[in-house]
Amino acid sequence: MAERIVKCIKLGVELPGLDSPPMPNELGQRIYENVSKQAWKEFLEHFKMVVNEYRLDLTSPMADQVFEQKADEYFFSDEYRMPEGYVPEK
Repeated sequence: MAERIVKCIKLGVELPGLDSPPMPNELGQRIYENVSKQAWKEFLEHFKMVVNEYRLDLTSPMADQVFEQKADEYFFSDEYRMPEGYVPEK
């Protein structure tokens, strides 16, 4: 079976897509249809920084809300902002 190819909304090129929606909701379906495996992997790495900046407890429902909000903004918004106070490493 051939890999599913998507026109990645984040990277702007055709790349292999995810094997399944990453969340069981409308946002998960939009990501599945429009985001490549590579861009999803990059987002997950980025979200590690978000977890650390916000000091999120990954077992809390709030972490799930922040995850979905950041995923939606990261892929589908032109107004994505880094966490307040974030200073990139040199």
